[in-house]
Amino acid sequence: MDIQCTPEELFLINKVAHAAQDAGIETYLIGGFVRDKILGRNCADMDIVCLGDGIELAKKTASLFNPKPAVSFFKNFGTAHIRANHYDIEFVGARKESYRYHSRNPEVTPGTLEDDQNRRDFTINTLAVRLNGSHFGELIDFFGGLRDIKERTIRILHNLSFVEDPTRVFRAIRFEQRFDFPISKHTQNLIKSAVNMKLFDRLSGERIYDELVLMFSELDPLKVLRRLREL
Repeated sequence: MDIQCTPEELFLINKVAHAAQDAGIETYLIGGFVRDKILGRNCADMDIVCLGDGIELAKKTASLFNPKPAVSFFKNFGTAHIRANHYDIEFVGARKESYRYHSRNPEVTPGTLEDDQNRRDFTINTLAVRLNGSHFGELIDFFGGLRDIKERTIRILHNLSFVEDPTRVFRAIRFEQRFDFPISKHTQNLIKSAVNMKLFDRLSGERIYDELVLMFSELDPLKVLRRLREL
C-alpha cells in the first residue's frame, strides 16, 4: 500500500478487503483518509466506495468482528456506517450525479469509480486505494490529486462545482488554512464568481450554521474566518 497506516488501521482495512473479496465486490478506500495518510496526519474516518451494494458490504465487514459492531444504514441513500476500534467506517456504492438546470438536488444513479470521484470537491480528495486481491494497495488518481498534494494546492474539480454546491467554498477555505495549501488562482476566480452570482443566497440557515460549526472546529478558527472575509 502506497500510504502509511498504523497496524490498527491496516487491521480494519484488511477486514473490509476480506469482506469485499468474499462478496466479489470491487472496493476502494477513498477521500480524506487517503489524503491525510499521504500527508502523515491522523484520521479516524474511513470512506469505502464499492461497485455494488454498500450496505451489504458493511454488513459482511461487521460480521468479521468479534464482538460484532452495529451497522446503521440509510436505504434511501445506499449508505451504511460501522464504528470499530474508535474508527468510523462509511460504506457506499459508487454513484453518478447529474444536475438539471432548475434543480438544486442531483439525480443519483449507480456509476463507476471515476463517476463517483467526479462528484467530489477538490483534487486532493479524489485519491482511491483498491482493496481487492492482487490489486490491494494500488493507488488510483484520476484527477491529479497526488500532484496537488505534492504542490500543496487546493484545486476545484470542475468549473460548475461551486454552482452545484456553494458550501464547497467554505470547505476550500477550511482546507486551505488547515493544510496551509493555497487555493489555486483558477479556484479563487470561481469563488469570486460564486460571490458575484450570489450563490450563497440559495443556502438555508441550517446549512450555513453547519459550515460555521465546522469552521469553529478547526485548530485556528480565526484564520479561517479572516480568509472567509477576504474572499
